Amino acid sequence: MTVSAATLGVALSAPLFGALTERMARKRVIVISLLGVSLPTLLAATSTSLVQLIFWRFLQGIMVPGIIAVVVTYIGEEWPPDRVALIMSIYVSGTALGGFTGRVSSGILADHFNWRVSFLVLGTAALAGAAAVAAWLPPGRRPATITKSATKSGSLPAVIYHMQGLFRSRRLVATFAVGFNVLFSLVGVFTWITFHLSAAPFLLSTTALSSLFFVYLIGLVVTPAAGFLITKVGLRAGIAGAICCSMAGVLLTLAPSLPVVILGLTMLSSGVFISQTASQSHLRVAAPPGARVTAAGLYLTCYYLGGTAAGVVPGAFWALGKWPACVGFIVAMQAVALAIALVGWQTPKAV
Repeated sequence: MTVSAATLGVALSAPLFGALTERMARKRVIVISLLGVSLPTLLAATSTSLVQLIFWRFLQGIMVPGIIAVVVTYIGEEWPPDRVALIMSIYVSGTALGGFTGRVSSGILADHFNWRVSFLVLGTAALAGAAAVAAWLPPGRRPATITKSATKSGSLPAVIYHMQGLFRSRRLVATFAVGFNVLFSLVGVFTWITFHLSAAPFLLSTTALSSLFFVYLIGLVVTPAAGFLITKVGLRAGIAGAICCSMAGVLLTLAPSLPVVILGLTMLSSGVFISQTASQSHLRVAAPPGARVTAAGLYLTCYYLGGTAAGVVPGAFWALGKWPACVGFIVAMQAVALAIALVGWQTPKAV
């Protein structure tokens, strides 16, 4: 419940957060959102009941889109088109490193002290991040089209109408669908393979299962290199290669050998990070200039809905045929995402 509360907060606030902050300076929104994440993180340490902890976690999720969606838009606006994929890959590597560091450090702190100390340290780190962004991030250019083309007013009906217009774009809908599959694949595999690896013949302990997240670190090297390659071969070829890499990785987890399974998880996670780089880069070219934060917010909602579904839906296939059935379903989902990207990401022909 504490995990789902945060992801639910992200999914609910992302589209509205993006649309309502479309006309604001990007750097200001990022700094305010970092502060907005850090405060409930610190306050979570004061929780005296599970309900209070879930509440603070939900508020954390509410503020997260102000960081992720706006950073994605900021990168698309501040770098030339031929470098966006490379810069986006470095940003994605940063999120992977942050996720890994957060998991490991909070676990160590909880073991040596208690869970409240984990929240205090993470909240303090978020405050430091807000200070660093405020000091070092350039203000960026204020898009001239925002005041005229985003929304004529900041009212909620205007925002909803604006979002409806984005769903009429074939390229954006395809990107949202790919985003859904990106986190679905990662969460689906890493959630349900733990049941597979804890049983015979592997019989891994809880500590050993937790150490599987070390494969994320491979993505720190692979993703920037792939981002550079995407700038050469194009986004459609990049997303195709990334999804195929993920599919091959998922299939390798069927092997009875633990090293092969770890190789498969490495290929999966690296493919997912590269897919995320390509998808977020594609938002820049698919979204209209006055609606890029809104589009990034909608992408974020689909992305986290995919992660939420992955924690539940594969369970039905596990009940039918254990891990092989889950693998078949996840690979089928990836194949659908590949087809959607190849068709939906086609550049419109000039008339």
